[in-house]
Amino acid sequence: MCFCISASAQDTQLKLWYDKPAGNVWEQALPLGNGRLAAMVYGNPEKECIKLNEATVWSGGPNRNDSETALAALPQVRQLIFDGKNKEAADLAQKQIKSNKINGMQYQPVGNLLLNFLGHDQFTNYYRELDLERAVATTTYTANGIQFKREIFASIPDQVIIMHLSANKLGNITFTASMFSTQRSSVDTKGKDELVLSGISSDKDGVKSKIRFQSLVKLQAEGGKITSSDSTVTVSGANAVTIYISIATNFVNYHDVSANEQSRAKAYLDKAMLKPYGQLLAAHIVAYKKYFDRVKLNLGTTDSVKNPTNIRIRDFANGNDPQLVSLYFQFGRYLLISSSQPGGQPANLQGIWNDKQSPPWGSKYTININTEMNYWPAEETNLPEMHEPLIQMVKELSVTGKETARKMYGVGGWVAHHNTDLWRITGPVDGVYSGMWPSGGAWLSRHLWDKYLYNGDVEYLKSVYPALKGAAEFYLDFLIEEPEHKWLVISPSLSPENGPVAYHGVSIDAGVTMDNQLAFELFSNVIAASKILNTDHGFAEKLLAARKRLPPMQIGQYSQLQEWLHDLDSPTDHNRHVSHLFGLYPSNQISPYRTPQLADAARISLIYRTDISTGWSMGWKVNLWARLLDGNHAYKLIQNQLTPTGVNKGSANNGGGTYPNMFDAHPPFQIDGNFGCTAGICEMLLQSQDGFINLLPALPDAWADGEVSGLRARGGFEITDMQWKGGKLIKVQIKSLLGGNCRIRVPNVLKTQDGTKLKIPAGANPNPLFQLADTPQPIISSRANLKQINFKKTQLYDFVTQAGHTYTLIYQNPAQR
Repeated sequence: MCFCISASAQDTQLKLWYDKPAGNVWEQALPLGNGRLAAMVYGNPEKECIKLNEATVWSGGPNRNDSETALAALPQVRQLIFDGKNKEAADLAQKQIKSNKINGMQYQPVGNLLLNFLGHDQFTNYYRELDLERAVATTTYTANGIQFKREIFASIPDQVIIMHLSANKLGNITFTASMFSTQRSSVDTKGKDELVLSGISSDKDGVKSKIRFQSLVKLQAEGGKITSSDSTVTVSGANAVTIYISIATNFVNYHDVSANEQSRAKAYLDKAMLKPYGQLLAAHIVAYKKYFDRVKLNLGTTDSVKNPTNIRIRDFANGNDPQLVSLYFQFGRYLLISSSQPGGQPANLQGIWNDKQSPPWGSKYTININTEMNYWPAEETNLPEMHEPLIQMVKELSVTGKETARKMYGVGGWVAHHNTDLWRITGPVDGVYSGMWPSGGAWLSRHLWDKYLYNGDVEYLKSVYPALKGAAEFYLDFLIEEPEHKWLVISPSLSPENGPVAYHGVSIDAGVTMDNQLAFELFSNVIAASKILNTDHGFAEKLLAARKRLPPMQIGQYSQLQEWLHDLDSPTDHNRHVSHLFGLYPSNQISPYRTPQLADAARISLIYRTDISTGWSMGWKVNLWARLLDGNHAYKLIQNQLTPTGVNKGSANNGGGTYPNMFDAHPPFQIDGNFGCTAGICEMLLQSQDGFINLLPALPDAWADGEVSGLRARGGFEITDMQWKGGKLIKVQIKSLLGGNCRIRVPNVLKTQDGTKLKIPAGANPNPLFQLADTPQPIISSRANLKQINFKKTQLYDFVTQAGHTYTLIYQNPAQR
């Protein structure tokens, strides 16, 4: 590896590129999006296909899926669990608590734009790319001695998809455009140059569709001739062609579908057509780069950039290609910008890209890990605006979830289970094995608080406090005393999508570790918010009293962190979910520095689960190993992640990895693995959850030299530049956006640029955005064999900052002290 270029120079390599078309393979096509509109670009010379999505094209319409019989059955289900009759409890819950037949609606495609170029089946000099710096996909090739070029992008400011076709010889662009949809739809032409696709999405689970959509495709040619039939538009002999794609629906919000999709689509199209192609492209790039350019990452270079991206993915596990890691990291940021824009819908299970009428798991919002995982990189990789759609969805769920809490469980506050959709349903989805989990609201609510820890904005905190408080109200009312230890537990519930081996296929239980961690964190966050906002002091005292009665984390007979209230874990359990490690990541209840016994137990649990798993699970594990300060193990998971799907073997959940277009493979495609791994790469370089900013906490040997800029830390700090060489931190610049004390942990001795010594801290960090709740001491089995996690010696420093100022620290060579 050669560390010889700057981060800015490295950015020229931020392209996914290929020497072959995608053909008919969706996982080889390239994704474009502006948060609302999405396209998958195949780059086929003869028969180009652009598959189109719009974020609000979902099946069904406004609906609820609350069980009418849950409340009456709840006491008996709880008693059966406490009596050890979990199978009977699960059977009763399946009949009475999960009795609604609505299992959530599906995210669905709009349709395909097809461009047929006769005589282009024979081609040479083929090349296609996705330029992450500009968010533009380009295809070039030579056919019949003429060089052809296609550029396409999804404009954020103009809310249309634009495609531009050109050639190196005038008068040679000839093709026929048509549209196709698997929806109930019709395709017509308007005038000689416009295609109109009108449709309605599917009914599902007895819920009639209320979503109408329209897609308008307008072709504008320079020279040549345009003609049309009933359903096609043909361009003949043009010098260049610009294609404008506008899509709109009648969706206003989760309970209102009164908009006019036709007038909406026309308004977007008419506005865009007033501008020439060059102006549209320039405005798109400026709007996109406003977000993307905030972070630069250089982990070193190799000559592998000469190879197509699919070949680099194939070879990554067998060689060091640091630029592929940088590309994958920035691809994750690109996907978040492209699938989650302010004012729109959150990224779903496939972000915003889906070509199936009935996609895997409905491409819904799976909120027992996957939706939250989509947003792990939002704040730390400097994309806080992309977080806003999720924050808004949580606010909306806090409204719809109140009725579910009241009707199903007879309690206050709001609840959501393990799935929701465009219509913000909050009742159980699927069978009780995965659906009997009333903690989705609690997990989502941590995003409300975590965003505050980054921005320190009290007005923002006021705006989300009602939802945050409502989630805690549900837990406070729903907790019940278990008979053995008199702890307060969540019941009925489960450890997401897993059950003890001893339960023989039953998952339902009480007081599972993840629920206890969620309740502890939620109560702690609301207590802290109440203090900051000077409100609800009596409620905060109730939460504090209840928090003291929650079950502590327990270390079991195999030295593992127990997943359940009782010691039921099996070392042969390789389930992809590691829900009981929520307390390690994304939460901060487990720390090698503060709770070394729990950290070691979490490490042992990870070893038992094994590295190989589904793609998204490997992304989660990158973060977990980073939190355990084991950079080399985290890097091993990145190697597993950046492996072609189907190659990884060795567990009950094998086959995960990465598709040729860099999409995460569950398999099938799930975008959370992309986002999870992006966050994990960040966590290896920067952490800020433990009462300080930890720089290079889990640096692997493979990244001995590097440079990064633009990452954000809790407390309102931005790392405007960080350089390291030979594993040592050479220089770091930290910008303080809010002022206050900055506490950093670094791998070697630093000094200020003017030579001033830094202060060695004592006691807790006085910065209120770094306050930590005391985690109860774990209960440890007498058979546990614990070890202290070994981590490298580090330095801890404090310095006081002023808002808007940047502070530069540099390496202090011991020989120069």
